[in-house]
Amino acid sequence: MNERLSISSTSPLRARFYDYKHFSYPWHFHSEYEIMYVREGTGTRFVGNSFDKFSAGDIILFGSNLPHYMKSDEQYHTGGSPLRVRGTIIQFEREFMYYSISHYPHLAKARNLLEESANGLFFPAGCSRTMPQLLDEIPRQTGIDQFISFLRLLREMSSVRSRQVISAPARSGNARYESSRIDKITSYINKNYTRCIELEEVSSLAAMNPSAFCRFFKRATGKSLKQYISDMRIGYACKLLLMDDISISQVSAQCGFDTISHFNKTFKRNIGHAPSQYRKIML
Repeated sequence: MNERLSISSTSPLRARFYDYKHFSYPWHFHSEYEIMYVREGTGTRFVGNSFDKFSAGDIILFGSNLPHYMKSDEQYHTGGSPLRVRGTIIQFEREFMYYSISHYPHLAKARNLLEESANGLFFPAGCSRTMPQLLDEIPRQTGIDQFISFLRLLREMSSVRSRQVISAPARSGNARYESSRIDKITSYINKNYTRCIELEEVSSLAAMNPSAFCRFFKRATGKSLKQYISDMRIGYACKLLLMDDISISQVSAQCGFDTISHFNKTFKRNIGHAPSQYRKIML
């Protein structure tokens, strides 16, 4: 699932605390970088082509477009369980301070850190006393203070020698080339998936006939155009359902579904819960 985040060039950094009964967001990716701090909780992390246990104190840096999924242990799913998963999530756009990080020697360690994160980076509990403190401060800050603390966090992460690469590289040179070719198409879909997108419209953007485009798109993404758009809509719906001031019918409409029954059916098929159940679980 390609998750759409509420991040832009004018608001490139988003930091928040999370407090859930258990992790339930499905296998997904997004173009933005993400730092996850697990203050409380245990389970299994799935990152790229790797999986391993996570526990309290772990910190993970997910690179741009790296698929990932956090699964809480079974005891978190037991009815009436008092257990919670809590921590901090920081997400920042792929182009965040791109020129400075790419060109200034002062930020060479940060550049190396972000390059390594393409396969995910794991920072074990206790590897730094400063990082948990910063991860507790950043969501509470705003403006330049938040940016300064965030740069301090990147500096600290780049200095941790015990950090571990999580996932083995999985793409060949040709796959990377094909991925860059389809970036233009997926970027267009990302901006327009909440409205009706016709096959001819997107295939003309790729300068292909519809049949050739369908084969190319399926080879590059592993999904048909229809399924890809549907997954994006469901991913966006998952985020909107975390806002308790918006009705389910409004979520359905904003995500581009023609009827609420179609939305309910698609959501349950993809997530395993009806939208109303998902909202109760997450909130």
